[in-house]
Amino acid sequence: ETPVLLADGTKLPIEELYEKYESFGEKEIDENEELVRLDDPLKILSMNDEKIVEKEATCIYKGKTDSTVVVETQSGREAELTPVHKLFVLTSTEEVIEKPAGELQEEDTLLAPKDEVLKEKINSEGNSTNKVELEDHFLPDPVDSIEVKEESKDVFDLTVPETHNFVGGNSPMILHNTVIQHQLAKWSDADIVVYVGCGERGNEMTEVLRDFPELEDPWSGEPLMKRTVLIANTSNMPVAAREASVFSGITIAEYYRDMGYNVALMADSTSRWAEALREISGRLEEMPGEEGFPAYLASELASFYERAGICELYGDREGSVSVIGAVSPSGGDFSEPVTQNTLRIAQVFWALDTELKNRRHFPAIDWLTSYSLYLDQVGKWWDENVNENWQDLRRETMRLLEKESELEEIVQLVGPDALPPSDQFALQAARLVREDFLQQNAFHDVDTFCSPEKQFRMLQIIMEFYETGQRALEEGVSVDSLSEMDVLEDISRMSNIPSDEWEEKSSQVEMKMNEEFKDLEESLELSSPLEGETGEELDVEEESKMDDEDITAEDG
Repeated sequence: ETPVLLADGTKLPIEELYEKYESFGEKEIDENEELVRLDDPLKILSMNDEKIVEKEATCIYKGKTDSTVVVETQSGREAELTPVHKLFVLTSTEEVIEKPAGELQEEDTLLAPKDEVLKEKINSEGNSTNKVELEDHFLPDPVDSIEVKEESKDVFDLTVPETHNFVGGNSPMILHNTVIQHQLAKWSDADIVVYVGCGERGNEMTEVLRDFPELEDPWSGEPLMKRTVLIANTSNMPVAAREASVFSGITIAEYYRDMGYNVALMADSTSRWAEALREISGRLEEMPGEEGFPAYLASELASFYERAGICELYGDREGSVSVIGAVSPSGGDFSEPVTQNTLRIAQVFWALDTELKNRRHFPAIDWLTSYSLYLDQVGKWWDENVNENWQDLRRETMRLLEKESELEEIVQLVGPDALPPSDQFALQAARLVREDFLQQNAFHDVDTFCSPEKQFRMLQIIMEFYETGQRALEEGVSVDSLSEMDVLEDISRMSNIPSDEWEEKSSQVEMKMNEEFKDLEESLELSSPLEGETGEELDVEEESKMDDEDITAEDG
């Protein structure tokens, strides 16, 4: 019901906005979620750094939630949001931070756009079109009340590239729509984290500086900042500094590795670093290579990535450096030189997919495009420390996801009802893997991290459901009966089971699943004709036939 402020000054509830524009673009439907890619982007107002600007919303989203948070401010502003939806909060030191609605407190102060600013016609630069100077676009608005509603209902959102927020509410507020991306640094099993911000926007590094001291290291209980080294070279800094930042980071990582620590280095982004190399090479009048990058781009990338690995140190110690480089090619083009040269060197590739991001599937890693060349080494560890059947289970799961990808092409042409029952059920099982195993909620206290043992058991139960269901289909059970099983809801909630309750509750889910399959088989046997009665009828018919033959023989 939250109104969205459009660029022309009109307000429209976000639900009505969805109903109005859902036919004006390509719609993707995935069980409880719908995403409309607008043919003509919707012009809305958004916050960009310190100004309200005119931006375009490219997609409209509809989904489901189990609870909502109603936030009301002292000035009368009100909005109903999901617990993970973020708002801009003004701290006591006048810093602007992003805070999920579920974590808001009544003493918090929200950042709200001034009414007189919104009455002016704003252009894409954040300036008034009638030449009025707008030096201050915002005002502090303290939270007056917070109400949590525990009920299932439809939720709606907009996809706004770059700024990831829009102005909405009965009296306008700024509503954010991004997800925190520091999970890897928080949960990695590393003693030291080196974060290199190379050529990124200044506010992204500010977010890291603000969030890391507040994040708690789950292994030690100390602030995450205590084990973190930050190297900031933003896009407005000198090119030479950007070029040096990545090598500065790997040198610091090696320094701690030589002390016997395990170090995780994150470089964001190596594409901006390569662009700095291109600019320096151009000024030195060197012979350009593909797309203007220097001819030695591949060797420069290799000299960075190949410094990762495990080292045996003096005193029977071991240290390691794990390098995670973020490559951000223009337009998502994986054929450009930086991506291709990185793929030749790196042994693991996680492909972030825009389609998954738009469908609100996080982490948005494409499971079919991504790969790891460390599978044999990692597989041995899983077999020895988690379960010896891990590699077989992984192979079966990948086969199922690949089959789903093939079937989706057929479904788009003829619809799901044209598929045989076994394929219809395969699509349902693959959806369980995607939504209940691969998808994670970074804001949920439990789902934010999953131990290897829990991962294995979750996947084992899902694949057991698939294999048992396929056998039930062969015996005559319908796909509809399998789709209506009560245990499906329990499977979907496995990721939210706390670690101390996991053993007991996962066993209960498995037991309930087996009992429901047994009930389906028994009901199928009761509904089919009794074998004894059928046999007697056949015997009577056979005896009658033999008597007729005897009579015919005697007559002859």
